[in-house]
Amino acid sequence: MDFNTVFDYEDVQLIPNLGILESRSQADTSVKLGRYTFKLPVVPANMQTVIDEPLAKHLAANGYFYVMHRFEPSKRLDFVKSMQSEQLIASISVGIKPEEYQFIDDLKSAGLVPEFITVDVAHGHAVPVIDMVRYIKKTLPDSFVIAGNLATAEAVRDLENAGADATKVGVGPGKACITKLKTGFGTGGWQLAALRLCAKAAKKPIITDGGIRHNGDIAKSIRFGATMCMIGSLFAGHDETPGDIVEINGDKFKMYFGSASQFQKGEYKHVEGKKLLVPYRGSIDTTLREIKEDLQSSISYSGGRELADLKRVDYVIVKNSISNGDTY
Repeated sequence: MDFNTVFDYEDVQLIPNLGILESRSQADTSVKLGRYTFKLPVVPANMQTVIDEPLAKHLAANGYFYVMHRFEPSKRLDFVKSMQSEQLIASISVGIKPEEYQFIDDLKSAGLVPEFITVDVAHGHAVPVIDMVRYIKKTLPDSFVIAGNLATAEAVRDLENAGADATKVGVGPGKACITKLKTGFGTGGWQLAALRLCAKAAKKPIITDGGIRHNGDIAKSIRFGATMCMIGSLFAGHDETPGDIVEINGDKFKMYFGSASQFQKGEYKHVEGKKLLVPYRGSIDTTLREIKEDLQSSISYSGGRELADLKRVDYVIVKNSISNGDTY
């Protein structure tokens, strides 16, 4: 792997091709993950300030992917029951503590098989994560298992070999993450290059997680190998997302904090996240529609008809001093 050629979203521009669509609205933004097809290649971050049960139901009922957070563990079994009783997909998160193994056993005993299970750990390239992935695939083989978070091609290969059906790439690039400041590690500042490296090694889908600040970054993620994009700050702040609206000098905001923040943990211990306010954005449906329209425009610029056509466009690095102006 070449760790010397690094870049991030703001350093890259995609190069247009001859357009073939009569209207951008003809572009298909749908994506398949596992046995299911979703309207967009985006998923709100599985954070307590971004997703809750009502929003999960809203997204699932309208054809969007979601991952429920793991921070109310006692409610997860009932959540799976509730979603599946309404003929909606159940997509949950688990950790790696001993009680999580019991939870997987409880799901099996209750005859419940979530359609998606995400093993959600900040440092996913770890033996306990590999062990948990193997246990889930052994106990609930029909569940689609997503494992993360990862930063290297080696990590992707190890988790795929353990049985993960998809991997999640991104260590600390999120807006509420301070991992690189607290630990010196992570993909903050080179998340797009990390995605590129991991995608070259992957045989299964990759979900890029963190670092996306603008809708155009979604198209760039697809170009560099992502099947799905997990987004935190851009999806926070809506009517449907958890939390109260805060008004400051006439402007409206909502609270947003990282999963490794003291506000999530309830104590200042191994903190790698912070709390911040994000602008109030109204209905999440408006944001989803805007993302769709912008992606349709991206597909049009690519000279194609669907998301896969974004993978074949050229790009230029416009800021990175190592490869300034190089086209690939």
